[in-house]
Amino acid sequence: MSLALHPGYTAAEGVLTGDATPMLVLGIETTCDETAAAVVERAATGAGRILSDVVLSQINEHAAFGGVVPEIAARAHVEALDTIIDKAMGKAQLGFAALDGIAVAAGPGLIGGVLVGLTTAKAIALVTEKPLIAVNHLEAHALTARLTHATTFPYCLFLASGGHTQIIAVLGVGNYVRLGTTLDDAIGEAFDKTGKLLGLGYPGGPEVEKQATAGNAARFALPRPMLGRAHADFSLSGLKTALRLEAERIAPLGEEDVRDLCAAFQQSIVEVIADRVRMGLKAFQERHGRPTALVAAGGVAANDAVRQALQRVAVEASTALVVPPPQLCTDNGAMIAWAGAERLALGLTDTLEAAAHARWPLSEVRGVGTAEPAGKAVSAADQPASKAAGPQAAGTKGGSVRP
Repeated sequence: MSLALHPGYTAAEGVLTGDATPMLVLGIETTCDETAAAVVERAATGAGRILSDVVLSQINEHAAFGGVVPEIAARAHVEALDTIIDKAMGKAQLGFAALDGIAVAAGPGLIGGVLVGLTTAKAIALVTEKPLIAVNHLEAHALTARLTHATTFPYCLFLASGGHTQIIAVLGVGNYVRLGTTLDDAIGEAFDKTGKLLGLGYPGGPEVEKQATAGNAARFALPRPMLGRAHADFSLSGLKTALRLEAERIAPLGEEDVRDLCAAFQQSIVEVIADRVRMGLKAFQERHGRPTALVAAGGVAANDAVRQALQRVAVEASTALVVPPPQLCTDNGAMIAWAGAERLALGLTDTLEAAAHARWPLSEVRGVGTAEPAGKAVSAADQPASKAAGPQAAGTKGGSVRP
């Protein structure tokens, strides 16, 4: 990692002090099953503006397998990425010469897909002689609220997706402290696997939410794992097992059974989230003072019941709930471009030797003046499992298809 400030910026705050022009950054995202590119502008005031944001989903390619197949995902990124970048640059009405930097998600994720994006970004940076910024995918989620709502540090982040479930103290760019994480399954993964178990197709999360709205949650007494514990960690494997046992007990399932099981599952998840985030906010205040906001990010943040629960928790804690628009909660290029712009403003750039990461905890992301990783983890697990089909190592965003 090299340190060379964008003209007019101070390392302490990352704000313009002179007559520097707005910063333009291209962002590339290929860590899982979306091929995405975007161009974002970071103005002299620190405000952000999305000039283009192009996302190509691979849902149809993976639906038959019930999860993301890493080899298929990587090949799809190879086939689509150049076109997606061209579209993003075209919509922004810019040439590569106008850019100030090239940002790319360098992990964590499916290593084949990460390599596709990182290699492409390196090629563009080399040819255009622009700085390369290797962005941590989780940091991009963590900083999105600053793009959409100009949220100031420090704030408490609840990040929940198919691959990750964490509660994080966001203290600054490159300065993160994990307050809680999942000890087994990610929340989005649990939603998707529940949908698959009940025959709702892939991805199962949105379908589970849809069915839950018409179901009777009181019909099934599912557990609330970790409820009332003093820490802020999650555990969801027991809840999935309990749901499966209930489904087997009343099989064959009718439409009403499916709706009621979905409602019971979602109600359990929502209560667990509220309790765990409540404990995360308590830990945040004890260690870092009052947060400026509770921020929700990741695909699970698009769930309406989850948002309502988080809103209640935020009110209890006398803070604001900030949730980026749904299209910026899921994987996208704009969040990568913005994280790149935030890091570039502080002079945090990378060489062409930057590595791709299947695992890359936020505790290993560095900020200005940090010789060691900035945010030391404080909970039991490192990173959660992912939404890919089948077993995988914790801390990745993918795996192999079950036989």
